[in-house]
Amino acid sequence: MRGAGGWHYRDADGFRSLPAGTTLSTLLALPAARLREDLAAAPEGAAPEAVLAPVDPHTEVWAAGVTYETSRAGRAEESAHADLYLDVYDADRPELFFKAVGWRVRGPGETVGIRADSTWDVPEPELALVCNAVGEVVGHTACNDVSSRSIEGANPLYLPQAKVYRHSCALGPWIRMAWAVADPYALGIEAEIRRAGRTTWSGATSTASIHRRFPDLTGALFAGDHYPHGVVLATGTSAVPESDVTLAEGDVVTVRVEEVGALTNPVVRVGPGTPEESR
Repeated sequence: MRGAGGWHYRDADGFRSLPAGTTLSTLLALPAARLREDLAAAPEGAAPEAVLAPVDPHTEVWAAGVTYETSRAGRAEESAHADLYLDVYDADRPELFFKAVGWRVRGPGETVGIRADSTWDVPEPELALVCNAVGEVVGHTACNDVSSRSIEGANPLYLPQAKVYRHSCALGPWIRMAWAVADPYALGIEAEIRRAGRTTWSGATSTASIHRRFPDLTGALFAGDHYPHGVVLATGTSAVPESDVTLAEGDVVTVRVEEVGALTNPVVRVGPGTPEESR
C-alpha cells in the first residue's frame, strides 16, 4: 500500500516498510517471482498514517468495456447505437480504452467527479488488475470507473469525454497481491450510493460472471504497446445502476471487492470554474 511516507507491504506478520525510493514503477519492473521475494525480505515497519491511491504519478490506468452480460444490456439501453455494444461483447478483440494517468487517480476518501455538462452519471465498480512490465498480473485493486451515461449514450465516439475527465477514476484502498487471492474469478463486487446518510442504490455481482478471461484482456492490452512501469487494467462492470439512478454532488460511493478491500469516495461536480479539491 502507498502511504504518505512511501510504500508498505503487509503480510501475516504485520507491516513492512519498503526502502526509500521505492515506487510502484520500480516494483512493477520486476518479474512476479522476484517481486514476491523482495516484498517478503523487506524490514518490519509501522502502518502508514494515511493510505493514498496505490499508483505513481505516471502510472497508466486502462479499462475494458462490455465484459459482462449486464454491461452489454446497459450500454444497449442507453445508446441509439446498441448493435455496436452487442457486437463487441462477442468479438475476438475486447473493448479497451485509456482511463487515467496516475496523478489524476483519486484514492480512498478523495472526491470523485461528475461532469457539469452531463445529466446521467454512474459509478462503475470493477476489479482492476495490476500488471508488471511483462504483462504478469501481480496484484488486484478496486476501481470506481465513474462515467457519464448521457454523453456516451448520445454517441459512442464521445466515449473519451464520458470516461476521461477530472476525478473520474478512483483506485484503492491498496493492492492485494495476486498470490494472496485464491480465485480471481470468484470475487464478489458490491457498490453503494449513499445520499444524506441513506442508501439510495446498491448493487452486487461477481467476477464469476465475467465474459472475458483476464489473460485475454491483458494480452490485448500488451499486444500493441509496452508498459515499462507496469499498468493497471480495470476489467469492466456488472453492477449497473438502473436508468433512474444518477449520481449527485454530495453522494458518497463505496466499491467493495472481496479479498481486496473497500474504496469510499464523496462525489463533487466538476466543470469550468469549479475549484480543484485538495489531495
